[in-house]
Amino acid sequence: MFRPSSLKPQTTEIMHGLRKQSVWRFIQRDKHLYLMLVPVVLFFLIFKYAPLYGEIIAFKNYRLADGIWGSPWVGLEQFQKLFSSPEFYVILRNTLLLNVYNLVFAFPVPIILALLLNEVKVEWFKRTLQNILYIPHFISWVVLGSIIIALLSPSTGFVNYVLGWFGIEPIYFMADTFWWPVAFIGSGIWREAGFGTILYLAAMATIDPSLYEAAKIDGASKLRQIWHVTLPGIRSTIAILLILQMGRMMDVGFEQIFTLQNAAVTSVAEVISTYVYKRGIVNLQYSYTTALGLFQSIVALILIVSVNRMIKAMGEKGLW
Repeated sequence: MFRPSSLKPQTTEIMHGLRKQSVWRFIQRDKHLYLMLVPVVLFFLIFKYAPLYGEIIAFKNYRLADGIWGSPWVGLEQFQKLFSSPEFYVILRNTLLLNVYNLVFAFPVPIILALLLNEVKVEWFKRTLQNILYIPHFISWVVLGSIIIALLSPSTGFVNYVLGWFGIEPIYFMADTFWWPVAFIGSGIWREAGFGTILYLAAMATIDPSLYEAAKIDGASKLRQIWHVTLPGIRSTIAILLILQMGRMMDVGFEQIFTLQNAAVTSVAEVISTYVYKRGIVNLQYSYTTALGLFQSIVALILIVSVNRMIKAMGEKGLW
């Protein structure tokens, strides 16, 4: 007697075999693309995932002479020491504040620049502007920091020289706790805003030109076209970059802030990255700073997952 249920295991095996063949066929077809992916995978495995092994230092009293496994376990002692330290809350506040300033003032700038560049119709002029805007990104922060400090010098700086024309007294930008964050955010915009327009311009290039034609027929002005056509066309790109930006809320970076900070503005310029360098590398407090780094990573993970879910709830595509 024929029983359909008796064919289920065979059908499952056949489908599984066909699926394997299909995957292998795709790999064979796109083998060159997969080969190009190998260096990226190796980079993340070697420099991102392999170092996670060292996170256990946060739960030990690590000593170089004893090694990772030879050092004694101390449980959550390093975290207790971290959360009871007044310095921790100062650097946490500075890190979050600088990132909030960056999100509010610096994040929209590449979008605005991309919108302006997209409206430039003379191709050679547009390319020239793009090249000029991209140049600062490829200059080291050591060089850029020296230029910024020289420009803002109270005695010989060009900015204070111009302010003198209007009868304004010299301002100690780099030694003032109010003006230092302004200089920090402004220098970051100068270096990264132009290069940040690349993704937005690429997204604008995919917008259907017929949408602009329809908007013109309906009598929409240039600003209306930007608001109703261009911005909705790059909304998904803005959402993804916003998610990535939120993932960096606990990380200001090191090169820029280390180049620009000084003893006079430590109360607003000391952040997690520079604190880890000074306490971990200079003072050899490896376990303490590893605990801080682990806390930083966990908070960043929570932020990026939360914002990704919020973006998806609003109807946009997230990172996953």
